[in-house]
Amino acid sequence: MATFDKSGIQNMNYLTELRKYVGHRPLLMVGATVFVFDEKGRLLLLKRRDNQCWGPPGGAVEPGEVVEEAAKRETLEETGLELDELSLYGVFSGEDQFYRYPNGDEVHNVTIVYLAHVQGGEVQISAEHTDWGYFPPAEIPSEISPPIIPILKKLLHRLSK
Repeated sequence: MATFDKSGIQNMNYLTELRKYVGHRPLLMVGATVFVFDEKGRLLLLKRRDNQCWGPPGGAVEPGEVVEEAAKRETLEETGLELDELSLYGVFSGEDQFYRYPNGDEVHNVTIVYLAHVQGGEVQISAEHTDWGYFPPAEIPSEISPPIIPILKKLLHRLSK
């Protein structure tokens, strides 16, 4: 999906452009992720095409983009769902947020995570994913995308209280 700045000029994907200069070397990446819950309290997870692991909708924040808008944009692009109000869950960084993509690109994630419920739309996954589902907390798949594992563990611990 093309995005445009306030002057109407099309934005290029920042990380794609940066990779032309740095190759696979580690980059600091700010990401926005949303734990989306349905009316039954089940968590929406998507199965990534690149690593065959499950995770919530989310992605990189583009330069100049408001993080909350990035979270909603990524969710809409990846799922077709519009979200209600976002609630900040936490900001995650550190060694457990390092990730090497299957193509060799390396990132140190700073992941800003929100909680939300669906406002409208029906799930229609993007080409980035091969499957999706709503999962009760006790039935979360074991194949979780590595940087999401510590975040999801914290969420599941919170939900079990």
